[in-house]
Amino acid sequence: MALADVFVDTAGFLALWDASDEHHATAQTIQEELTRNRRRFVTSEYVVDESATLLLIRHSHSAASDFLDTIERSEALRLEWVGPERFHTAASLFRKHADKEWSFTDCVSFAIMRELRIRDCFTTDHHFKQAGFSVLLRRGQRREGSAREGLCRGDNTSKFRLPSRASP
Repeated sequence: MALADVFVDTAGFLALWDASDEHHATAQTIQEELTRNRRRFVTSEYVVDESATLLLIRHSHSAASDFLDTIERSEALRLEWVGPERFHTAASLFRKHADKEWSFTDCVSFAIMRELRIRDCFTTDHHFKQAGFSVLLRRGQRREGSAREGLCRGDNTSKFRLPSRASP
């Protein structure tokens, strides 16, 4: 049932992955609550690309590789591939909304979310609210958490918890 699905955007992944992100503690808490409530996570290869690239630029190749390894092994995250039809739908949205500062990746996400009838997005990006979706991780919403700084690595339990398909 699509109602249980939550789309994970780049801002959501970065908030979970980067312990220095201002939304890190809140993101962890919300992600744990969604998991307890048996919500399923969905994203696209465009979001994975954007997230891995930002982790590479902001942190390291190792951080980006760790992220990709976890995405590939995850049973808790479904990766939706774009393909020609979704690409053209996203391009149409992008052209139609020239008055917005939506990225093409945002439009791909919107197209997938509409197609799959996903209402909730794990992000801080206000563009999702502009497009009519529920933003689960809002800007300005912070909870007290760990004072640690740096990147949450694959062996760190505070990272986005995605069960592996294969044993480590």
